Amino acid sequence: MALHFLVEDSGSATTGDIVSLTGAEAKHAAVVRRLRVGESVTVGDGTGIWLDGEVTDVSASRVDVRITGRAAIEAPAKRLVLVQALAKGDRDELAVQAACELGVDGVVPWQASRSISRWEGAKAVKGRERWTTIVREASKQAHRAWVPEVSVPLSTGQLIAHADGQRMLVLDPTATVRLSAIEPDDRDLVLVVGPEGGITPEELEKFEAAGAERVRLGDTVLRTSTAGPAAIAVLSATLGRW
Repeated sequence: MALHFLVEDSGSATTGDIVSLTGAEAKHAAVVRRLRVGESVTVGDGTGIWLDGEVTDVSASRVDVRITGRAAIEAPAKRLVLVQALAKGDRDELAVQAACELGVDGVVPWQASRSISRWEGAKAVKGRERWTTIVREASKQAHRAWVPEVSVPLSTGQLIAHADGQRMLVLDPTATVRLSAIEPDDRDLVLVVGPEGGITPEELEKFEAAGAERVRLGDTVLRTSTAGPAAIAVLSATLGRW
């Protein structure tokens, strides 16, 4: 399969045009992936534009691609959003990376009550930038036409307001309803995953009062780094994406 690259200003390109990879993207293509003139690649803008092309010139600072085909990929009719609680170490980042590869359409960092990691001030800006980079790279790896947006970090109250009008599914190992039994309706799906210590009873009460549904993944308890991706896989099958 051809390597895939992202160029934000490539949306207007059409057959015969030259699109240039520059900066870090060019260095990655030329030095890390060792692209050569004549190789086939794909280029996207992260918002549905998909370009087929052939490399015409390569240097460490610039890679030129002649476009040979163009397509516009529609966004999914029902969006699937991951609300990932902030977690210690890199467990939340692992969850975001895998969920993006598996097809999630949006990512929301959640400052849960039991989150050991705290995003405040400059750390919140830096954390969101870090997750945005992870999402971008995972999208390239997965050859996705649409790159998910990473929201600003939200508190529980902000999250409930953010999800208004959408169907919120809260992963809870004590729930009686299995995620695989969920029947989709016409609403977007918002999947909420708690931190290592779990979601507090008070948070669960607030979610349920807002109309959220508690669901479980089988009979075992997964880490926060694996629960979200596992649920995304189940919902992808439910939505007919897989």
